[in-house]
Amino acid sequence: MRVLVVEDHEELAETVASGLRREGMAVDLALDGGTALERAEVNGYDVVVLDRDLPGVHGDQVCRTLARGGSRARVLMLTASGAVADRVAGLGLGADDYLAKPFAFAELVARIRALARRAQPALPPVLVRGELRVDPARREATRAGSRLPLSPKEFAVLELLLGAQGAVVSSEELLERGWDEAADPFSQTVKVTVSRLRRKLGMPPLIETVDRAGYRIR
Repeated sequence: MRVLVVEDHEELAETVASGLRREGMAVDLALDGGTALERAEVNGYDVVVLDRDLPGVHGDQVCRTLARGGSRARVLMLTASGAVADRVAGLGLGADDYLAKPFAFAELVARIRALARRAQPALPPVLVRGELRVDPARREATRAGSRLPLSPKEFAVLELLLGAQGAVVSSEELLERGWDEAADPFSQTVKVTVSRLRRKLGMPPLIETVDRAGYRIR
């Protein structure tokens, strides 16, 4: 999944982003509300982790703008106050969930994953196709019962392909949803990752290349 972390405390933002990347997520950062809106307009995020008290454009306005603009991204609002009135106000602005600081990182990850599931068509918690099984919550992938040693990006690509349920997924969509904004759109990143993933999945081949369209799971 692709996540935008909006937090003006740079050290906290980097810590959260690093942790989420270790969980296999593609993460972009914004340190103020204006930058957050610019990035949300350009990139298709599944979840926006939004600090409420931001310099410049306030987090409330960012949330309101995303909701009114029809963004498909789910908003998880963070705040230093856990009072009921503040939670109600945040949800009233269009936020999908609310988490008070300080928070447990494991809870943040769980809430992001729950919101990401709501951002997409409903999928089962464990993705299965033939002898291939992917458990996103546990970060485990197996084929015929044998665990596959996948890198975070390989796992992300496999999860996206399985989630498409046999439909073709373009290289552009894989890049947009599996990598952050630092990825070069003109590189061979997706092609190389798919090639490595094919080798690790073994025989018979499971990933099919559809000419001029993308990839799909057989």
